[in-house]
Amino acid sequence: MPVAIPDVPPVVLCLSAADATGGGGLPSDILTLASMGCHPLAVQTAMVVRDTRGVDDCIAIEPDVLAAQVRTVLEDIPVHAFKFGFCGSVENTATAAEILSDYPDIPLVVEPALYTSVDQAADDDLVAVLAELILPQTTLLVASRHEVLRLAGFDIDEDGEEPLSPEEAVARLLELGVEYVLLTGGGDHGPQVVNMLVGEQGVIRTDAWERLPGRYLGAGATMAAAASAGLAHGMAMPEAVREAQEFTQQALRHAYLPGMGRAIPDRFFWARGKGEADD
Repeated sequence: MPVAIPDVPPVVLCLSAADATGGGGLPSDILTLASMGCHPLAVQTAMVVRDTRGVDDCIAIEPDVLAAQVRTVLEDIPVHAFKFGFCGSVENTATAAEILSDYPDIPLVVEPALYTSVDQAADDDLVAVLAELILPQTTLLVASRHEVLRLAGFDIDEDGEEPLSPEEAVARLLELGVEYVLLTGGGDHGPQVVNMLVGEQGVIRTDAWERLPGRYLGAGATMAAAASAGLAHGMAMPEAVREAQEFTQQALRHAYLPGMGRAIPDRFFWARGKGEADD
């Protein structure tokens, strides 16, 4: 009898930095996508020298090496979504933007990961290139209050005052070409984390979640990767975002503390008999 060939799961190409802790970056994307039934194509953009307490250094991959990695795998395997994280340098971000522009019909989920850089001047340049080259191609931006302000060209001043509201910053990002923004509330205060999905038609959905105790490494990366998985599976944007939030909340609820710093989300909580029993 002929052997049946299994169907290929949805494929998501990830562009992000290596993180040896497994908390954020490329390992987070791989774990999240695999847990949500996708096949990750993991393209390394940089190497982050870090532990669970913080980042010590970041070494970017050479742009021509990055381009070769991406173009080679894209010529071989069709993809259903892109997930864009930290690229490590202005040159790598520009290289990725040029390649992504060849695939305008494939959803692009962006997690800016602005906390990763250790060089403030380089970080400012990177933010500018993200806004100019990546955001106009972005289907969904997953970002915190601080990140949307910076990407919109503003920052919180020394007295902690915001030059414009997060909603105004989101409106500016939509004007740049971002289709949807998921404004996350993990860095805010209060008993609940409130996340808001916004498109050109306004607020599409608002979801409130219990604020969990502790500090986590890779929460934003997990949510962005989970959203890209939902889109790769063919979900509409509101459903993909809701699914991503539910997955992230469960991963954080069952996070573990392997080191002396932040907790790591458990992206395979369901495989350890957790999740549904807690709902």
